[in-house]
Amino acid sequence: MRAAARAKAEQREAAKAAHHAERARQAGPEGHGREKRALDELREIARRGAEELHGAGTPGHDGDDDRPEATAEQVVAWAAREFGTSVAVACSMADAVLPHVVAQQIPWVDVLFLDTGYHFAETVGTRDAVEQQMDVTIVDVKPELTVAEQDAAHGKDLFGRDPVLCCQMRKVEPLHRTLAGYEVWVTGVRRDEAPTRTTTPLVTFDEKNGLVKINPLAAWSFDDLLAYAARHQVILNPLLNDGYPSIGCLPCTRRVAPGEDPRAGRWAGLDKTECGLHV
Repeated sequence: MRAAARAKAEQREAAKAAHHAERARQAGPEGHGREKRALDELREIARRGAEELHGAGTPGHDGDDDRPEATAEQVVAWAAREFGTSVAVACSMADAVLPHVVAQQIPWVDVLFLDTGYHFAETVGTRDAVEQQMDVTIVDVKPELTVAEQDAAHGKDLFGRDPVLCCQMRKVEPLHRTLAGYEVWVTGVRRDEAPTRTTTPLVTFDEKNGLVKINPLAAWSFDDLLAYAARHQVILNPLLNDGYPSIGCLPCTRRVAPGEDPRAGRWAGLDKTECGLHV
């Protein structure tokens, strides 16, 4: 069994190396491939995508036909056709369902992990397991300041005094810098997560970051996510089964009581419901 596992791991590493070699070949001697398309062109792609993938009555779409809303797989297939490898998946490592869904059609896709320095140990462990077991490429996105440097510059535990600024420096700004290299980013935002997310579209243009944004799992419920994970044996953060249906940084996340919305445990007691990535 050890020999078989070792052979499988070697096979996987060879496939990963071949993929990255091909990407490097396509990038050419100067280290970059096709130049990122202009914002107006990307806006038009997003508009066409919304029209193609959304059915009547879907949030964010005013179509007058009765087509059903596209499935998550259809959304990812569209992104693969339109953007090739210029795709980034944002993953908080609450689970690995979104990377798994995307990697079925875009193997070794870049998965961005916001390494804030404040994560639960279980979240870091999930990140490591995803990197070791799934056909994706983990990209650690780090803030400019370490936690110690931020404490020195802004005072200890900024998250408790100014969580907006803390999220801005440790999440929003690092992600913005990283997304500049892609044409589309894929998120796991779902409409059932909170009142602020009930109108989440499948495809939109992200003006703040200057690229297309897709939310393939927008129509899924939490039960849909868990069922997919069970069916495909996808990695889950152990905290999901310990009262944390939405997992952020350790100091700003608490368990959710029965009947509360899934994001009630984020920034509890503060006038804050979003970190700023999706608003």
